[in-house]
Amino acid sequence: MEKMKEYHGLYHVLNGVLSPIEGKGPEDLNISSLLKRLQTNEAVKEIIIATNANPEGEATAMYLSRLIKPAGIKVTRLAHGLSVGTDIEYADEMTLFKAVEGRTEM
Repeated sequence: MEKMKEYHGLYHVLNGVLSPIEGKGPEDLNISSLLKRLQTNEAVKEIIIATNANPEGEATAMYLSRLIKPAGIKVTRLAHGLSVGTDIEYADEMTLFKAVEGRTEM
């Protein structure tokens, strides 16, 4: 994020994702301190969730969204899909689905 020199916001690291199989619940992540930061900083208008595009990352993003949205803060997610330089013929169905779903107008 810092190398692209376009993001000038703050970070919050969760130190993991929700994973019932591994016994990781919300109390095992750095979520309570995030919620405290949001309560004390009224300048925050948007949260960008950047978790991996796997079941645990998706579940964590959804969980956070449900906690944060009621506070009136916009919750967004990094786009998923084809990477720059990727050959489309090697993409799996889910990657292609996410790429089509997240398409933008030219």
